[in-house]
Amino acid sequence: MAAPPAPPAPSSSPRLRPSRPSAVLTAAATALLVLLCLLGASLAGPPARAASLTQVGSFGSNPGNLAMYAYRPDGLPSGRPLVVALHGCTQDANGYFTNSGWRKYADQWGFALVLPQTSGSNNSSKCFNWFETGDTSRGQGEAASIRAMVAYAVANYGTDPARVYVTGLSAGGAMSAVMLATYPDVFKAGSVGAGIAYRCAAGLTQATSCQYGATNKTPQQWGDLVRAAYSGYSGPYPRVAVWQGTSDYTVTPANGAQLRDQWTNVRGVSQTPVSTSSLPGGTSLKVYGNDDVRLYEISGMGHGLPVDPGSGPDQCGNAAAYFLDTICSAYHDARFFGLDGGGGPTATPTATPTVTPTATPTVAPVCVTASNYAHTTAGRAYASGGYTYAKGSNDPMGLWNVLTTHTLMQTGPAYWVLADGRC
Repeated sequence: MAAPPAPPAPSSSPRLRPSRPSAVLTAAATALLVLLCLLGASLAGPPARAASLTQVGSFGSNPGNLAMYAYRPDGLPSGRPLVVALHGCTQDANGYFTNSGWRKYADQWGFALVLPQTSGSNNSSKCFNWFETGDTSRGQGEAASIRAMVAYAVANYGTDPARVYVTGLSAGGAMSAVMLATYPDVFKAGSVGAGIAYRCAAGLTQATSCQYGATNKTPQQWGDLVRAAYSGYSGPYPRVAVWQGTSDYTVTPANGAQLRDQWTNVRGVSQTPVSTSSLPGGTSLKVYGNDDVRLYEISGMGHGLPVDPGSGPDQCGNAAAYFLDTICSAYHDARFFGLDGGGGPTATPTATPTVTPTATPTVAPVCVTASNYAHTTAGRAYASGGYTYAKGSNDPMGLWNVLTTHTLMQTGPAYWVLADGRC
């Protein structure tokens, strides 16, 4: 509100000086000023609040004991898409929301995010239990809880039930594959970052084998596991993008190929790519079928989600633990899902595949073979709930005892990874 006008300057003639206002006029002016201020405040209304990640206290049936977090950009209308984003081990919903880059495109292209969160009471490393049959079956455990979150978002946010997508990293990536397999009627497409094929494992021991080596199954056998997840389903299965680092020693590159085999078989297309493209960050993109499945292989990248901090249209995220500065996966996934209004390939195919060099360490790694008990007493691992995990990477090593033996490789200060057969 503008300030009241200043009184006129004094005149040299006493007769031109204004007389002093009476007390009645002063009181009336003050009352009018207060009234105008109150009127202005009422017209302005309450200050706008910026959208933020918010926890949903109750979202329905929750047999998997998960927490639900949601993000809706300001002014998001009903009928917009929904992306479910699943964090990795030792992470949480807020960290994934902050670093993955998905918020940028939710704001830019107008869609909602749901970020489920697990806890140490479910898994000592705060991993989604992608290897437990009770959590990876339709209508059960963590899978059912995530499905309930989608139903809540559709009912309460007005999101489009025909445009629901899922993405995740590591254990969250493996859980993304679980959701695509168990609820193909819910998810239109999905993305698996450094994850595992559906039902590669049905227990912790098998999970370790899947993470660190190839599993001997044909594409048909991999596809059968998905088809058995929802018996009798005859509708279309989701399109799938797979992200894999060539130097990932936590989830070995064989897992990316197995995911490719599984979902090309489910989609009914060949395991031979129709095109290969070169993308930033040393990334090779192979496309299968009519863009049914994509396999992104990032040369020299370890275990983590690809991000690319910056202000460019195809840049996103923040570099942090398990968020690796290479390429913005959220940008490419959002376009693959069609959230930008398109949905076509994001790169121009080349005639021949890109040669992928293997990163060579400049210093020989330190490798130690010992029992799980000896590893923990030496500080290379720790025990939790009767099981052993490598310090730093949290790689699962099985039961904590003197009989189970593994080789650990040091890749950084106080950072060890399971390296059986690689040292």
